[in-house]
Amino acid sequence: MLEKSVIPYIAILVLLTSCVTDVASRYYADQKYAPNPVEKVEILHGRPSKPFDVIADFQSRGESFESMRKRAAEIGGDAIIITKLGGYASLSTEWAGDDPFSNYYSRLVGTVIKYK
Repeated sequence: MLEKSVIPYIAILVLLTSCVTDVASRYYADQKYAPNPVEKVEILHGRPSKPFDVIADFQSRGESFESMRKRAAEIGGDAIIITKLGGYASLSTEWAGDDPFSNYYSRLVGTVIKYK
């Protein structure tokens, strides 16, 4: 049986280890690419104008744009197209672009691309 003084430490440990959750990855490339330097991987919020191949999709709760960028660099991506999903919304705002909560999100989806 656990002592009562140990229970708060266990609770803190569980909270600290659960910051990034619901991580999913799917790799589509039939070859492995050499890693890229993180600073060379572009963070995009829409489809680029130059041709590309999709090499992977990442999905995560609690991850940052930078951590998604790092994951893309590790598998040789040239860019990652990030989409914010979920989060808060103002019920009194009709247009999403005017929503004061538009920068909040609960999860990210990143599509890793390799330019042709």
